[in-house]
Amino acid sequence: MTAPLFIPSIEACVDHILATVDGQIVMGIPLGVGKPNPLVNALYRRIKADPTRSLRIITALSLEKPVGHSDLEKNFLQPLVERIFGDYPDMDYVKDLRAGHLPPNIEVQEFFMKTGDYLGNAAAQMGHISTNYTYAARDMAVQGMNVLAQAVGSQGEGSSLRLSLSSNPDISAAVLHSVRAAGQSVMAIGVINHKMPFMPNGAELSPEFFDVVVTDPAGTHDIFAPPNNKVSAADYAIGLHASSLVADGGTLQIGIGSLGDAIGQSLIVRDRHGAEYRHILEAICPTGLTRRELGRFDVGLYGCSEMLVNAFLRLIEAGIIRREVYDDAVLQQLLNSGRIPDESVTPDTLQALLEAGRVRSPLSHDDLSFLKYFGILRAQVALNGQQLRCGEHHCSNNLNEPASLECVSQHMLGSRLLHGIFMTGGFFIGPRDFYERLRTMAPQDLAKIDMTDIDFINQLYGNDALKRAQRRKARFMNTTMVMTLLGAAASDTLESGQVVSGVGGQYNFVAMSHALHDARLVMMLRATHDNKDGLKSSIVWNYGNVTIPRHLRDVVITEYGVAELRGRSDSEVVKRLIAVADSRFQAELVKQAKANGKLEADYEVPECFRHNLPEVIAAKLKPWSEAGLLPDFPFGTDLTEDELHMVRAMKKLKHASQHPSELLGMALKSLWEGKEAPPAYLERLGLAEVHSFKDRVMRRLFANNL
Repeated sequence: MTAPLFIPSIEACVDHILATVDGQIVMGIPLGVGKPNPLVNALYRRIKADPTRSLRIITALSLEKPVGHSDLEKNFLQPLVERIFGDYPDMDYVKDLRAGHLPPNIEVQEFFMKTGDYLGNAAAQMGHISTNYTYAARDMAVQGMNVLAQAVGSQGEGSSLRLSLSSNPDISAAVLHSVRAAGQSVMAIGVINHKMPFMPNGAELSPEFFDVVVTDPAGTHDIFAPPNNKVSAADYAIGLHASSLVADGGTLQIGIGSLGDAIGQSLIVRDRHGAEYRHILEAICPTGLTRRELGRFDVGLYGCSEMLVNAFLRLIEAGIIRREVYDDAVLQQLLNSGRIPDESVTPDTLQALLEAGRVRSPLSHDDLSFLKYFGILRAQVALNGQQLRCGEHHCSNNLNEPASLECVSQHMLGSRLLHGIFMTGGFFIGPRDFYERLRTMAPQDLAKIDMTDIDFINQLYGNDALKRAQRRKARFMNTTMVMTLLGAAASDTLESGQVVSGVGGQYNFVAMSHALHDARLVMMLRATHDNKDGLKSSIVWNYGNVTIPRHLRDVVITEYGVAELRGRSDSEVVKRLIAVADSRFQAELVKQAKANGKLEADYEVPECFRHNLPEVIAAKLKPWSEAGLLPDFPFGTDLTEDELHMVRAMKKLKHASQHPSELLGMALKSLWEGKEAPPAYLERLGLAEVHSFKDRVMRRLFANNL
């Protein structure tokens, strides 16, 4: 590999791209926070101003600071956004794409979109690439990509400079390999952002990985940091149910948002407050706790998830994510079986590896390298000819000789297995303190987090034996929008074909859950959703699009319980899903299932499932919320108490604005009662002075909803 070209200026890098790449520039940039925003913006502006050049951007999950849709929201958000997002630069192409103003010589294609943000946006909908995350590198490569750019973390300088793909080692290397293997020329650019946490292991690389490294200080900026969402009673109910399916000593995958936080907090409550945890579950499980996991995490969990989220970091800090896995199938299998009982190195550790044939006697140089890498032998052990030496001690490398085995056992063994990993991820995103905790994590702890390529995480193909050994008792937690009564899941697209987000890695985790003999797929959804069309059931008879076909159904969780669907008949699947549906919709679901021949004519919903209502769940969880076990923000919040009060009021207003009759009743009530909000709140929202009847109504509405 040749040394990269170091360029000290972003504008000079744009000059270099334009001078080097002929014709259309097809730029690939990572999803999420791995984008080099300043470079992308500079190139975008240059090509936008030059109609003789064209640009195609291929990416996913383009993030933008939140903006309000009303004056009230805009006034509230401005100081909050400045405080939380700092100098994070929005991307020009995102602004233009949202506004429908992309210039004709620029197009954007994404394989995963920020959830719900591009509904009705023609350019974004037409440019969407529907693909599994595992195949994203392949599908990006076939687009004729000639530039790949990424933000990187750095350590050292000069000849000792090391770079880290940080959040996004997920697909960059695979894209470069695919493009170059096809004989295409591609320029790889790394833009140093000193605020990116430097992640070791699979994310770390030498500068020679890139053709160009940009060192411009303008490349350093705050990382996109969405604040934690409030965890609702429904979220907690789902999270509690899900947490009771997680086996100690197993593997965990969860996602971002309030459901991920709910699962994380529920696991912490289970581990630290066992009696209370059982009482909570007894309150929300109408059929008892059979087949639920209720004990502490004596062995701990291994995290393996495409996204490293805040909940995972909290579980690491709580000592729950701590089961280490090792990059060797035989060693991992011996640990799983108990033949090697734990990470402590003993003579029996070496004997087990000999018996399994992982190392042979006499020891070869490869055997010695393996044993030293994993800490089974000390780093000082050397093999000279047929003699093992460690300091003043030496013996034959034939460990079948009792004297040699005794010498090695007494003088050459390590103390503990090395290079274990307890968290494997493909990319990360989280609130401000999440990044700070990664930046300041003790090196020995950070070394146990491996950010690596998505192909390793999301499927079993390639190194199958190792992945199977590491991912024992896996629980793959996924969210979906809609479940059909026959067990199909719609997670990414509306019936109209409008894309809400993307397939991401969901299908891959579903397939993997069925391929691993002791794994389970846990599909989670809130039982209802509410929008301008009114309250709807999220469990329906059928749906126009599905992400996961019904033959891959397994476990479905709503706030009302757990539906075990694996291996069940259609009739039983229907009954179990109706049992976790909202009771306001159960009668219609029963009617539809009967009409289509999937339920007996005399079937009735059992009494214990007829009280699936939000107020019932809220009442059952209220004592534990008040006791502090189920707080609104279990992992903290960037919002102040005053801001939280204001957000609650504005959410009520926003909900009412989608339902005219509700809004009218609320307005009349507010005007009649004449409540006033604190002056500081009114000042923040631009309502301190009333200039019109509309201002007066808004002021009263806001005050009445505080």
